[in-house]
Amino acid sequence: METRKTVLVTGANKGIGYGVAKHLGLSGWQVVIGARNRQRAEKAISELKALGIDVAGWVNIELKDLDGLAQAAREVGERFPGLSLLVNNAGIPGDMGVDSRHTDINVIRETLEVNFIGTFALTKALLPLLEKNHGRIVNVTVPSEISPYWHPLAYVASKAAQNAMTGVMATEFRQDGTTLETFSVHPGPTTTDLNGNMSLPGFHDIDTVGRKMAELINDGQNHQGEFIELYPIVEE
Repeated sequence: METRKTVLVTGANKGIGYGVAKHLGLSGWQVVIGARNRQRAEKAISELKALGIDVAGWVNIELKDLDGLAQAAREVGERFPGLSLLVNNAGIPGDMGVDSRHTDINVIRETLEVNFIGTFALTKALLPLLEKNHGRIVNVTVPSEISPYWHPLAYVASKAAQNAMTGVMATEFRQDGTTLETFSVHPGPTTTDLNGNMSLPGFHDIDTVGRKMAELINDGQNHQGEFIELYPIVEE
């Protein structure tokens, strides 16, 4: 019988996902790595275990593969029945280097398929397990309101859909009287592979963001339906 709190972090082999997995692990969570590649997953597991973190294993999470996500959810239920936290972090950037008039429709479609449809499909598949364990869903996202300083269409649109998912689910959880909880976190400008390791004034590193997100998740408060900004996007 599992006694430790167990979390699945998608995209946990690098970037913000790795930072969140690290600091949740350091605070006592048992960590399950969601990743697309075995070699990268095992490298992350080795690094986390070297820090004394309890890593239960990894699951292949490819957000654009709906059949694969269904299989991943079944695997999680079998291998990690105590799962009580899902951190939806994995995603793709789309094309952040063009304005809306030059954005390819296929890029819009792919970004929505991964960041919204895939994230929803995984969440939906894991809801029965999370509900049984009085669990929570934390979505790593950006504001739906458009910033004049940073607004790549494909990415922002996909995250606006994810924010809608959070809001609708939170409303339904309240109405249903379930113990399930969901909220969104905007890490703010962070230096990661997603943005080509951009580092400008106002940007934070992965470790800082991971620590702050772990503190939020561990604060003992109910954040049902909230959109929480760790570091807002500001003018450079």
